[in-house]
Amino acid sequence: MSAPAPAPAATTEGGRRRPRLHLGTGDRAAAALLLLATVLAIAWANSPWGETYEAFWGLPIELGIGDVVLRTDLHHFVNDALMTLFFFVVGLEVKREFTLGELTDRSRAIVPVVGAIAGLIVPALIFLAIAWPTGQAHAWGIVISMDTAFLLGALAIIGPKLPARLRAFLLTLAVVDDIGALLVIAVFYNTGFDPAPLAIAVVLMVAIALVRFLRAGRGIAYAVLGIALWFAVLAAGIHPTLAGVAVALLIPVFPPARSDVERTAELTQAFRESPNAAYAAAVNRSLRESISINDRLQGAWGPYISFLVLPIFALANAGVHLNAETIGAAVVSPLVWGIVAGLVVGKFVGITGAVAVVTATGLGRLAPGLRMPRIAGGAALSGIGFTISLFIVSLAFTDPELRDLGRVGVLAASVIAFLLGWAVFTVGDRLWPPQPVGKVLVRPFDPTRDHYRGRPDAPYQIVEYGDFECPFCSRATGSIDAVLEHFGDDVCWVWRHLPLEGVHAHAKDAAQAYEAAALQGRHLELARLMFANQDALETDDLCRYAAEIGLDVERFLDDLHSPKVVRRVEDDQLDAEVMDLHSTPTFFVGGVRHIGPWDSRSLIRALERSVETPRSIG
Repeated sequence: MSAPAPAPAATTEGGRRRPRLHLGTGDRAAAALLLLATVLAIAWANSPWGETYEAFWGLPIELGIGDVVLRTDLHHFVNDALMTLFFFVVGLEVKREFTLGELTDRSRAIVPVVGAIAGLIVPALIFLAIAWPTGQAHAWGIVISMDTAFLLGALAIIGPKLPARLRAFLLTLAVVDDIGALLVIAVFYNTGFDPAPLAIAVVLMVAIALVRFLRAGRGIAYAVLGIALWFAVLAAGIHPTLAGVAVALLIPVFPPARSDVERTAELTQAFRESPNAAYAAAVNRSLRESISINDRLQGAWGPYISFLVLPIFALANAGVHLNAETIGAAVVSPLVWGIVAGLVVGKFVGITGAVAVVTATGLGRLAPGLRMPRIAGGAALSGIGFTISLFIVSLAFTDPELRDLGRVGVLAASVIAFLLGWAVFTVGDRLWPPQPVGKVLVRPFDPTRDHYRGRPDAPYQIVEYGDFECPFCSRATGSIDAVLEHFGDDVCWVWRHLPLEGVHAHAKDAAQAYEAAALQGRHLELARLMFANQDALETDDLCRYAAEIGLDVERFLDDLHSPKVVRRVEDDQLDAEVMDLHSTPTFFVGGVRHIGPWDSRSLIRALERSVETPRSIG
């Protein structure tokens, strides 16, 4: 779990900026802090004061109200209480992905979903094959889950070129991986079900689901009921951290509603004209209510999980005793080798093999710019199974020696997986070097997806990446009109989005407006209005233009920020990132990047040359 920091856009010539959709510094920082905590734990456990490590985490804790007292120790408090927050944020991410994110679209999700499932099953089978004779086969859950924070941190450290698509793929993979791990913990690592507390837990979950209908006090209600659910789940014999997942899945998630955004704007204007405490409170409340509780909680809790909870967990669980006896036992231990083989070999073979089969059979396809060597590198890094693997070690074993061996296996596998991932990325880039960036169109024209003018099977084809707030794109519309007039039905012009958000504040909203209008078949008319009024692209302006061209404005507003429309624009942005496009307009003529002037005569000559010297652009 990590909270990537937004990366600033890099300035290029002419004051225009390059859209940056790459790894932020948050991934590295979170992984570095987690690694530091791990090293400190190992150093502490093996120092001359090593006995204080177990003594410290074994300090007794008592929590009680009246005659009801919960007795535990500091180690169990970290694993059972603090880690509930970790699983709570995991649950929030899972809920959001299934409601608004990548997992809402089967065609986009099938490849990483199948890869993740194989990455759960194959490691478990490998572990069982090695550890079955030892009587420790019940610990197979150790090898099933990757560590998202370490994985993204490792990817940021290795720094392969153009990582945006791979990172998006791995995040989707991680969501499915987390779901599998949560189910395994709930089903296979419980202490037996007690029906009475379980029934109370079900009632509490119903109450939590109804909290969304409260007009006020929802935060307090979620907190009180969530804590009560934690105790009920613990009493029922289920690991209490899963209460965090249950609460997260019951919290609503939704895109910002237009009416809420408008209300906030009105209140902000009122506060600007007459600043006072009442307006300030109203603006603050309206801002909160315009964003779903899921989004607010992820934003609020994500950094604390990445930079506080997980390092504390690592400090409490990674303190393996690396004495000669433990190392000697680890070298010959089927448990250790089962963990190492399961995580390193199982994740690599399972994910890579499944993705290869799914893409080869046509059941799914990889995103543009994402090739199998990159998938193999990501699959190798997925063998870093630190957080949940160590968590399941503590659930699977009560014997301190077996726990030490389990920790040795997890730590060794994580180091090997990182080195393997580094090697795969290095070798892959050497054997299959990236094509010249941006020279060839990465996504061929698709008449079922793209917006175009002209005949889709025309011999001449020109693809434009543009920005509705860019004055150069506005001028280029005249050139395109002249090109279409010159070639008639023999040319096909394709529009794709490249909003330069760093310098054009309304560019992405305008792109989404274009897509919302396209759902009603009036995008070309809206595009001309937006180009003609580039200094007036606020949402109210876009709604006015939509009304002028006869759109259903309510439907237009609903579509404007819908997941489908947002993903459509971001798909074009990611394609631009793969091709390293950094200015608009950018043209591809016959699938090849057009370099030079884009007046109508120059574009006409370039189109004529593209037919004289055809190139494969698949």
